[in-house]
Amino acid sequence: MRSSSFLKPKITPWEAGEVPTEVAIGQFLKEESLSYQPWSNGPNDLYPPHVHTYNKIIYVLRGSITFILPEEDQIITLNPGDRLELPAKIVHSAVVSSQGVTCFEAHC
Repeated sequence: MRSSSFLKPKITPWEAGEVPTEVAIGQFLKEESLSYQPWSNGPNDLYPPHVHTYNKIIYVLRGSITFILPEEDQIITLNPGDRLELPAKIVHSAVVSSQGVTCFEAHC
């Protein structure tokens, strides 16, 4: 069963001007008592449709990535500073931009 805060995907675009630094984004996650790991993908990498057994939070640090959520009828492109809260068991695939992507990811 999903926690009440993770019933649907939630996108929080960065709109406050200059994109926060890695240190600042790490601090945002620590303030939520979340541990996180960095990950990166090269240009145009693809993730086929899959699900996770855990809730996931992703912050983009550099580059961009597009998530396709067919059952939710959503296509979400994340750019630097953007945040995605992805509930467990949501089918998704992803396409990395031509510039690659670097993110912080937390599980909850």
